[in-house]
Amino acid sequence: MKSYLAAAIQMTSKPDLGKNLVEAEELIDLAVRQGAELVSLPENFSFLGKEVDKVAQAKKIAAETDLFLRKMAQRFQITILGGGFPVPVADNPEKAYNTAVLVTPDGQEVARYQKVHLFDVDVPDGNTYQESSTVMAGKNVPPIYNSDTLGKLGLSICYDVRFPELYRQLSQQGADVLFIPAAFTAFTGKDHWKVLLQARAIENTCYVIAPAQTGNHYERRYTHGHAMIIDPWGAILADAGNAPGVAVAEINPNRLKQVRQQMPSLQHRVFV
Repeated sequence: MKSYLAAAIQMTSKPDLGKNLVEAEELIDLAVRQGAELVSLPENFSFLGKEVDKVAQAKKIAAETDLFLRKMAQRFQITILGGGFPVPVADNPEKAYNTAVLVTPDGQEVARYQKVHLFDVDVPDGNTYQESSTVMAGKNVPPIYNSDTLGKLGLSICYDVRFPELYRQLSQQGADVLFIPAAFTAFTGKDHWKVLLQARAIENTCYVIAPAQTGNHYERRYTHGHAMIIDPWGAILADAGNAPGVAVAEINPNRLKQVRQQMPSLQHRVFV
């Protein structure tokens, strides 16, 4: 593993696949111009609209998003995370998997994760979310991709951040970097987003890369923003704020080693 720059992209995705992919490409280009070798896109980056429309278009969204990620990885010679998009369930046309995919510079998919924790919540601002109505929950622990140059990369998606046991599984597999791509609600984000990301970084002594959605997507759907990169001590290295853009920061193996030596909490666990 070497020192390198990573980017967490922030978008305001809409119910328009084509426009979203154009915006994503522009932001990827911006990240690469700043030196990023590892680029991450948020949950729902290629489509953020009504659940019924998402399922109806899932086959097209999945096919075009897969192709887009491969093209971007090859064109810019980066490793790229597509942080979450619908992939049809073969035996259930009314549901899709919320899927994150990691692609290397040769255009090869090296990790795929189907979101296991689904956001079925009545938020106090009056919005109700019922992700399970259109999404099939995954059943497997997220994968780790072991890159010789970028370190051990662990996948997750949005609501997973509230379940620390998932990240403990990743840390037990040796994760150096935890991806937490999200479309975090504006109401919950203002109180919980930053502290949850910092907690996952601190307790697992890992870097956290959290690309995010921001702003108004359609009707009353608002997200919090603040795509971030956080170091293993919990320090915020980059924050994209409230507007579409890019948060870029260094991932440094020497910093990982230093923090893990200073605070060897993972070695002191009693209950496994």
